[in-house]
Formats: sequence, structure tokens, C-alpha cells
Amino acid sequence: MQNNMFTTSSGYKQESNPFPVTSCGRRRNTGSPLFKAEPRRTIGRGKNFNKVSKDKSARGGAAGGGMTEKGVREYKRKNPSSKLKTAVTGKNPSKKDTARRKSFCARSRSWKSERGLAARRRWRC
Repeated sequence: MQNNMFTTSSGYKQESNPFPVTSCGRRRNTGSPLFKAEPRRTIGRGKNFNKVSKDKSARGGAAGGGMTEKGVREYKRKNPSSKLKTAVTGKNPSKKDTARRKSFCARSRSWKSERGLAARRRWRC
């Protein structure tokens, strides 16, 4: 009887919500990401990596191992909370950078591909 006192309304309809409505009326994330991550490009337009050089004694950007400085800046622009850094290539790196290089060299010991070997050369492993 009391419900007859009020007029029925369709309620607030939320437009453009990415989550589906469940049977109980709530909206829940099904585990899918809200935004698609940009694919990592290694060739073509928008590439972030240098090409692997034919000269096996090449070092630095010419070696083709890892991202270029420009690529790292672009990646950080698209991912603001990123702490991505370029390779430690200096002759006299700081204590912190030396530890970073040592850690990278230990992790990449099993890399046998052309790009992996180029990266190890660039980092002076």
C-alpha cells in the first residue's frame, strides 16, 4: 500500500560505463583491462629500438641492443609512472649504475638471440 504513494521512476541510467551490469544490478570489473596497452614496436613507424648492426664490434646505439634515449622518453611520456632507463654505457659509472649493470648482466646471461647479444655488448657484459 505504501509503495503506491510514490510514482515509479526509471532511475538514473549510467551511460558509457565500461563495466557490465551483473544480475544483482552492480557493475563489476571482469578482470579485463580498461585500456589496451600500446604494442611494443621494434620495426616500422614508431619503433623504439635500433637495428642490430652487422658489425659485431659496434657499441652503443649502433649495436642495436635496447631502447634509444628517444624511445625511452617516448615510453615515459605514454607511461608517466615509469622508471625506465637507458643502458649503462659509460666508462666510469656511479656506484648505483654499476650495480644496475651487474644486475642486468646477471639476468641476461642466457640471452642468445641476435638482439640479446647486441644488448649485452651495449651494456658491456
